Amino acid sequence: MPAGSDLELPRTWRPLGVRLAAGFFGGVLVLLCLFAWFGFDESIRDRFTLFQRGTILVLGLMAGSLGHALARSRVTATADRLVVVNGYRKREFEWPAAVAVRLPPGAPWATLDLSDGTSVPVMGIQGSDGDRARVAVRELRALLDR
Repeated sequence: MPAGSDLELPRTWRPLGVRLAAGFFGGVLVLLCLFAWFGFDESIRDRFTLFQRGTILVLGLMAGSLGHALARSRVTATADRLVVVNGYRKREFEWPAAVAVRLPPGAPWATLDLSDGTSVPVMGIQGSDGDRARVAVRELRALLDR
């Protein structure tokens, strides 16, 4: 862990806007589909085959899993490592491996530069969160600098 940091660890950063949008629009989509389905006459609903119903269900599950993947993205700083969760992929880095974090203007999310010359997207800090994202980047930079 970086010595002398003012932040209490463990510290987790999560995207607010993406989580709100995934929940809100996912709920609206489910309600819209339910109202449409029950708005049909029974004779119309009977025309749907089992395959068509299954296809609609699979598409809904796919949309839900994408929303869940985006909403679960996060960055967690612990005493001994930095954990980056992007969707369903989790990566752990020792503190010396993380060199810098950047969030250029207009970028969709932050980027973590690694000591081996590669970089990793950090979807837990979304540029669309505005000041909240800039504060998260400053806090993470303070941890990396110590």
